[in-house]
Amino acid sequence: MAAVLESLARWAIPIGALVSGVQYSMYNVEGGHRAVLFDRARGVLPSVVGEGTHFLIPWWQRAIYFDVRTRPRNISTTTGSKDMQMISLTLRVLHRPDYERLPKIYQSLGTDYDDRVLPSIGNEVLKAVVAQFDAGELITQRELVSQRIREDLLKRASEFGLVLEDVSITHLTFGKEFTQAVEQKQIAQQEAERARFIVEKAEQEKLAAIIRAEGESTAADLISQSLQKAGLGLVELRRIDASKDIAATLASSGNVTWLPSGGSKAGGSSANYLLNL
Repeated sequence: MAAVLESLARWAIPIGALVSGVQYSMYNVEGGHRAVLFDRARGVLPSVVGEGTHFLIPWWQRAIYFDVRTRPRNISTTTGSKDMQMISLTLRVLHRPDYERLPKIYQSLGTDYDDRVLPSIGNEVLKAVVAQFDAGELITQRELVSQRIREDLLKRASEFGLVLEDVSITHLTFGKEFTQAVEQKQIAQQEAERARFIVEKAEQEKLAAIIRAEGESTAADLISQSLQKAGLGLVELRRIDASKDIAATLASSGNVTWLPSGGSKAGGSSANYLLNL
């Protein structure tokens, strides 16, 4: 038993050293990440290590990890337009590093490459593009402005090994003076539309009055012509109709008493009436 324990003790140190060496010579690259190796003799190795478990020489080599997933970043700037209006813009960029260029990126920029590159080139491109448009064009041609910014920013980012998945303008505001001018212009346009409506309404009412007057004049002319054609006969007919209406009204009234007006004559008779008050 003692011999076995002595044998195990003799092998424990070499086995422990071997296990420790194997452990330190292994490294894992997580999903969505890449790694580059720094060698003490050769510097940063040109190859890129993908996901999974890999081996290196302990102490002699070291793994540097990069997150290569697409990440968002906002870039804000305040600059002047072509007509000297102050514009505030915020740009949203989805970016990732170019996998094959990670060794060069680490050598020139380090692991915080996006903090070093994106703010500077983003401000540069925004100022250059906005200066080509008037303030009004930035509103009416927003898609063209966004496209121009995207093209220029893609070109500049590729020089540093960055890939931009998407570039879009998320915020665009103007200076206080320009905003007030736009509001006053809108108010003036609304007042002009209101005045135009009032004028059109007055014209329609005037036209309606003219048409109404012409109709009344035509009706009066027709009545006059009818009277001229009918002569006194029409007037007499109207008088007889009125007399009939009066007689019918008096006959139906209970407060009317009829008295004879005299003797009867051939062919007719007449009577007087009194009102019983």
